[in-house]
Amino acid sequence: MFEHIKAFAFDIDGVFTDGSVMATTDGDLLRTYNSKDCFGVRTAADNGYPVAIITGGCSESIIHRSRSLGVTDRHLYQLSKNKLPDFLDFCADCGLSPDQVAFVGDDIPDIPALKAAGLSVCPADAVAEVKAVCRYISPYNGGRGCVRDLVEKVLKMQGNWRFDPTTPWSAKHPDSVLKNALLTGKNIK
Repeated sequence: MFEHIKAFAFDIDGVFTDGSVMATTDGDLLRTYNSKDCFGVRTAADNGYPVAIITGGCSESIIHRSRSLGVTDRHLYQLSKNKLPDFLDFCADCGLSPDQVAFVGDDIPDIPALKAAGLSVCPADAVAEVKAVCRYISPYNGGRGCVRDLVEKVLKMQGNWRFDPTTPWSAKHPDSVLKNALLTGKNIK
């Protein structure tokens, strides 16, 4: 079920995170992401796999995190109440049929996109209704490795699980990430 996947689409809350959200006094919503999950997605993007974020959430922090993962602004869908049209838009934009794309979700709003995806995936702690429609239930919870589990399985099965430490960061990160890194005093080649 992993060998025909050419792209990935993910919900955020409950998939990349454990579902917890902290509201700041200025109204931004902060989330904690698993760095291993994020490394997996960045590796997929670096190896040519299109990646989309389709979330009901909306915040500057989602935009910044998505960019650092290699998600283009075009493939970041925020305030997505009905995720199916956004999922289909992502597939069409990448020239892929939905059966070539894995979608990972954990709650009721994700079900239409999960049903359309070629590979429907959820974390171990997804709601029962989502588990009932998924082809693959990760043994890992949301925010605790379910994203990495899927990405690593797909890339390894296709011989694409590779990381090149000699490639300069500047070749793979958007300008906003590089500018922030340069502010720390670290020299980036």
